Amino acid sequence: MAGKPVRPVNAIDQTRRMLSLVTYLKERPGARVEDVARAFGISEDELVSDLDVLPMCGTSFRGGDLLDIDTDGERIWWHNPAALAAEAAEPLRLAADEATALLVAARAVSTLPGLRESDRQALLRATAKVETAAGEAAGASSRLSVTFESEGGVFADVDRAIAERRRLWIRYYSPARDEVTEREIDPIRLVSVGHTYVEAWCRRSEARRTFRLDRVAEIKILDEPSAPPEIELRDLSEALVQPAAEDPEVVVEVGPGGRWVAEYYPHDSADELPDGGLRITLRTPDPASLRRLALRLGRDGRIVSPPELADSARHAAREALAAYDGIQAARTTRVAEADAQEPHAVRAVPDGPGDGPE
Repeated sequence: MAGKPVRPVNAIDQTRRMLSLVTYLKERPGARVEDVARAFGISEDELVSDLDVLPMCGTSFRGGDLLDIDTDGERIWWHNPAALAAEAAEPLRLAADEATALLVAARAVSTLPGLRESDRQALLRATAKVETAAGEAAGASSRLSVTFESEGGVFADVDRAIAERRRLWIRYYSPARDEVTEREIDPIRLVSVGHTYVEAWCRRSEARRTFRLDRVAEIKILDEPSAPPEIELRDLSEALVQPAAEDPEVVVEVGPGGRWVAEYYPHDSADELPDGGLRITLRTPDPASLRRLALRLGRDGRIVSPPELADSARHAAREALAAYDGIQAARTTRVAEADAQEPHAVRAVPDGPGDGPE
C-alpha cells in the first residue's frame, strides 16, 4: 500500500473527487486500486479512505439504496450499481419540517446585504417554486424569520468584492494586540476552517493576511479595483496558520504541563528536555502574538528567543501581576473598612478573581 498523501485536501476537493469516483467505478467493474489512484492523481491510502466513506452514501438510507462498494486491497468491487440507475430513483419529496426549514433559510439568505442582484432573483424564483410544491406546508414558514448576525453582512460584502474585483476597507479587531486597526485589503478568497476567514493582500502591512469575519467591526466596498499581487494559494485544509520559511523564528521551552503547545502550533522541531518538557522551534509572521501564549503557559513555559520577545513577555507578565496585586489590595482595603464599621459581621471573601461567583 502506498504511503500517506503528500498533500492535504479540503472537504470540497474530496467531495468533487468522490462524485467523479462514483461514475468512474460504475463504468469499470473490478478496477485495480493502483490504476484508479493514478487516474485521480492521489495515493492509494487516499483512495481507500474515500472508499470507506462511499458506502454511507446513496439515494436513501433504506436497504439496497446505499452504495455497496468494497475493496480487497487490489481491486474495487461495486455490488449494486443499479442503485443509482434512473429507473431506481424516486421523485424528491420534502416533509413539512424540511420544506419549512428550506423556505425560511432561502428567504433569510435573499435579504443579505451585498448579495448580487442576479443571485437574489434566482433565489427568489427557486423559493417560489418550492412554495408551490410544498402547498399547505409552506404556510408555517411564512410565520418564521431569521436574522443574521453581523458576520453574515460581512460575508456578503466580501463575496461581492471578490466577484466584482474591488478593494475593501475594514476596521478589524486583533486579539493578539488587543487593538482595532483600519486597513485596506484586496480580497483573494473566502475560507472556512472552524470560523470563516477572508484571505487578502493587506495594503497596510504589504503582505498576505487572513482576517476572521466575526472580528470585522466595520466594512466598506471601495471603488478602487482589487489588485493583489500574484501569489500561490495555500492549502488551508490542515490548518489556517501555515508559517512561511521567511517568517521570524521563535524558540519556546515548555515543561510537562505545556507539551500541548507542540500539538496545537505548527513547528519546525520539538526536542525533548531532561525534565520531560520540550524545546519548540516555530515560525510566525507576527512573533508578538505569542505573548498571549507565554501568559497562558505561566510556570509551564517561557519564550527563549528572540531576546526582545522574551523581554516583552516578561514585561507583560509583570504588568498582569501588578494589576492583580492592585485588585487584591483594593479588595483587602474594602473588607477592612467594612469590618471597622461592622466588627461582628462574618463575611466570605474569595481568595482570587476566579474563586468567586460569576
